[in-house]
Amino acid sequence: MSLPTVLVLGGTGPAGICLLRELLHRKHKVVAYAKTPSKVPEDLAADPLLEIVKGELSNNQALATAVAKCGVVVSLLGPQLSDKSMDPSVLPRFYKSSLFPAMRQHGVKRVFAMGTLSIVSPEDSWSILLPAMVMFVRLLSSGTYRTIIGIGETFENEAKDLDWTIFHIAGIPGESDNKSWARDREDGKTFVGWIGEKGHTYSQKRAALSRWLVNAVEGGLQDWVRKMPAVSKLSGS
Repeated sequence: MSLPTVLVLGGTGPAGICLLRELLHRKHKVVAYAKTPSKVPEDLAADPLLEIVKGELSNNQALATAVAKCGVVVSLLGPQLSDKSMDPSVLPRFYKSSLFPAMRQHGVKRVFAMGTLSIVSPEDSWSILLPAMVMFVRLLSSGTYRTIIGIGETFENEAKDLDWTIFHIAGIPGESDNKSWARDREDGKTFVGWIGEKGHTYSQKRAALSRWLVNAVEGGLQDWVRKMPAVSKLSGS
């Protein structure tokens, strides 16, 4: 089976580096679109399966060059709680005005994008922890909350012709060095479903999330196209 070339957005943070490790471990060709390519660890940058395209979110030409090389997009882009000055329109606008047009231009249909539990789906069940967690984010950084809500609305309203999945995450602990990644990718099974369902938890190691993401890329995750499932470590695994 031919493996799709994967475009990774947000590949220089800890979760992104774990994703690069998992993709390369499983022999995918990878394009990493990065503002600062030097943040990619040397052992990964030297891998012939990885191509790094330098560019910012506002550089549509560089982004289109990266999209043209791939068959699937995985985005780990997200706001930082510590950034009090963030403009909550930046990431939603990037998806609507930059990524989606580039995907259409080059015939790329599938995209997986990271969200958080602030995005609520009608199928989600009430959970005692969820309102407290969302309120904490809103109080600590309203820009973070508004960014995430904006991302969800943008995919729902502006990507109806694309095969998208937004995966909700909560805590994703763990390091991104090779030893930690190799250990943590074996940390339990993954829950995929609605918040409040049996088996859902509020944490998953970064490397285990990356393992699931690459499984999703390879399998297509067709049951969750244009949906927003919660993804976590499966309770008891």
